[in-house]
Amino acid sequence: MTRKVLIIGGHGKVALLAALLLKDAGFDVTSMIRNPDHESDVIATGAQPLVQDLTTLSVERWQDVLGGFDSVVWSAGAGGKGTSADTYAIDRDGAMRMIDALEQLGDSAPHLVMVSYFGSVGHSVPEHHGFYPYADAKETVDVRLAHSTIKHVILAPATLTDDPTASITVHEQENAAGDLKTSRSAVAQMIVQAVNEGKESGRIAFTDA
Repeated sequence: MTRKVLIIGGHGKVALLAALLLKDAGFDVTSMIRNPDHESDVIATGAQPLVQDLTTLSVERWQDVLGGFDSVVWSAGAGGKGTSADTYAIDRDGAMRMIDALEQLGDSAPHLVMVSYFGSVGHSVPEHHGFYPYADAKETVDVRLAHSTIKHVILAPATLTDDPTASITVHEQENAAGDLKTSRSAVAQMIVQAVNEGKESGRIAFTDA
């Protein structure tokens, strides 16, 4: 039976790459997007577009959206665009409501692959820095997941690049990322691996070698 995967934030660069790889691996992929103008890009990957604004979804509506999928990949993010309120609405509040929904679905909940970033928990980004809202939102979500009973894995890449992937290094410790880089193609590959393995809990920090 074909396993069904939902990618949230389906028009991002990583998400589009992941959709292609997941389709090639034999998964039935649906990609959630906010802008209907992006449907053609999603269809080109072989995925089915689902137009939804995640910032408007209640916990109950999230349950309706998530039901029936085997895995869900959170690859959504404000991407530094808009205001801090936009970042919190997507990266923190939207994600937290989705987690609430997964918990309420219980044993029928899909496995979650959460794309975060290297060093998110215990980060040292100062509050006056423009990156702080994203860092704060991601830390909040990652800490919540660490104490959740839902099946999940957190992927923590470093600064993203469009470079090709040569090899991937997994880090046991997440010190300051510094000049560490991770290619988007490596993140997409790790998404496929995480979906395949279906780990019940854990965190994988990784960079390009």
